Amino acid sequence: MNKLYPSAEAALSGLLHDDMLIASGGFGLCGIPERLLQAIQASGVKGLTFASNNAGIDNEGIGMLLRTQQVKKMISSYVGENKEFERQFLSGELEVEFSPQGTLAERMRAAGAGIPGFYTKTGVGTQVAEGKEVKQFPNREGEMEDYILEQGIFADLSIVKAWKADETGNLVFRKTARNFNLPAATCGKVCVVEVEEVVPAGALDPDSIHLPGVYVQRMIVGAPYDKKIEFVTTRETEMG
Repeated sequence: MNKLYPSAEAALSGLLHDDMLIASGGFGLCGIPERLLQAIQASGVKGLTFASNNAGIDNEGIGMLLRTQQVKKMISSYVGENKEFERQFLSGELEVEFSPQGTLAERMRAAGAGIPGFYTKTGVGTQVAEGKEVKQFPNREGEMEDYILEQGIFADLSIVKAWKADETGNLVFRKTARNFNLPAATCGKVCVVEVEEVVPAGALDPDSIHLPGVYVQRMIVGAPYDKKIEFVTTRETEMG
């Protein structure tokens, strides 16, 4: 099975439609599948729901799709760096489902493992718990405590960014770029990956593989990339 496609557009062919749920890897601008996001924007699909830690920044990452009004809902844990996100949310143009960061990652991971829901202590007694089932379980000391039911995220499509892949789709993520890419890759009906390098099967150390190729259906080589920085912070130095 040839999993390598010549372009992002080709890899997404037949997968995109209006009103779909997409799980997207990345954290800020670290490890985001930018080539695939660009292709989704160019396709013109709309009414999209994205499950992603955040929405990038203005005109970068999912922020590109916010600018073109292609996103109707975000399932996120952090949205503080995107002015257009803020504007659309406050004006009622964008629906937002806030999910604590660890809960969001577990909702993706759980769905990838076939688990439709789980109970967690995180969010009990806050707005996060509103409308959710509450059940009591014993804690480590044997005392009964409230836990809320969180649902797994079963996405129509997963898009992720990896550092290296072999021809069968085994993936290696680079350092902190592993972040949400790993759980996001597992929870979609189809997983499309952009990588910086594809090597022959058997070239990767089996102990260094982060995601088995069984989860990956399609791949593209997205390199080269321009390093994008969310904030540039400088300080004056004394010379001499």
